[in-house]
Amino acid sequence: MITREKAHFRQRNPISRALGEKAAEHWLRGVPMHWMVDWGTPFPLFVNHATGVDLTDADGNHYIDFCLGDTGAMFGHSPPAVAETLAREGATGLTTMLPSEDAAEVGGLLQDRFGLPYWQVTATASDANRAVLRWCRAITGRSKILVFNHCYHGCVDDTFVTADDGRVKMVEGLVGEPRDLTAFTKVVEFNDEAALEAALAPGDVACVLAEPVMTNIGMVLPAPGFLEKLRVLTEKTGTLLILDETHTLSSGPGGYAREAGLRPDGLVFGKPIAGGIPAAAYGFSTAVAMRIREYLASRGEGRSGIGTTLSGSKIQIALIKTVLKTFFTPDAFMPLINRARRLEKGIADVIIKHGVPWHVTRVGARVEFMCCPDRPKNGYEASKVIHRPIDEAVHHFLLNRGVVITPFHNMMLICPATTDDHVDTLIRSLDRCITELKS
Repeated sequence: MITREKAHFRQRNPISRALGEKAAEHWLRGVPMHWMVDWGTPFPLFVNHATGVDLTDADGNHYIDFCLGDTGAMFGHSPPAVAETLAREGATGLTTMLPSEDAAEVGGLLQDRFGLPYWQVTATASDANRAVLRWCRAITGRSKILVFNHCYHGCVDDTFVTADDGRVKMVEGLVGEPRDLTAFTKVVEFNDEAALEAALAPGDVACVLAEPVMTNIGMVLPAPGFLEKLRVLTEKTGTLLILDETHTLSSGPGGYAREAGLRPDGLVFGKPIAGGIPAAAYGFSTAVAMRIREYLASRGEGRSGIGTTLSGSKIQIALIKTVLKTFFTPDAFMPLINRARRLEKGIADVIIKHGVPWHVTRVGARVEFMCCPDRPKNGYEASKVIHRPIDEAVHHFLLNRGVVITPFHNMMLICPATTDDHVDTLIRSLDRCITELKS
């Protein structure tokens, strides 16, 4: 199937092929950002137009988009409210390195939606995670952090450490890192309470940086009581708990932490918070903010090393305001979650119909199927059952029939522009795909 579908892709996309050859003359790996070739296609698929969930490529082929920029366009491509804000605010200045009039209101909206009172804006979630790690190390006086095996926190060097088979080491694919990151980063398996307790017991960990649901190695759900135990153990050992909600914002209008009643010391999120333009935010509790103030009052002269010139820009703040008021509300989220339930059930029905050893998982408006019978309990287990030829075959089959899902794993998002017909098309396409795979 993979061989056939790649041939089909070449046949239906001659203009993309020509554009790829031309772009390769000047771009590394032939694209502006090298992840754009991680779809496994023979050459990049060049996009001409994107609105809502509708994509049109350079060859005029049309697609229903369930990837949505791997969450960056979680509320659809160029939703009207975002496009209107861009047009209106773009004419009155984009960045000044001064706060805009919207800043006070947006700070209040962030607290109202996510529960934490103090915030900062960055360009990306990777930047936000880096800043949070620096703050946590500064105010605790501890150099170590803890992450979960096969976590994903963007391009943050400190998190590129794994512990497969009990051997802690740097991720092999990490480019150009001269330091031994294992000296500063502890790694345990998600859902392993005993290992977590042992790692935190020495009292040398500044913070735990964690997704409340692992989302980039397939979808790994927290075991009942695990996140509550994580909170207890971090408080007991004086360790700050930071939740990276960049992907789990799709859980509800307050993200996963608010939906589950968690009490983190800090939150990080990016991607969809400004409708698809570069923007992210991190927030802290009152207690953490007070410690930061005390630290800043006592430190010496010199640059903090935290922050970049375009962070907190006028256009970022305006777009965050629009996105929070338009999309992060119960009324806006409920249709998305209901439609995600429809997709979850449809995929489950197809799996049962064909008797394939797969399963499907949903968190809010985010749905994922994995080509294995049982839900992985941690990142190591998940790493053994994704990125296989079966996943590549499914991705190529769906793409050639006008359905886009996330290329790195089998993730699908529901946005306000997604309809029941879109969902049903995906389900029918997956049904047909499995039929052909079995034959």
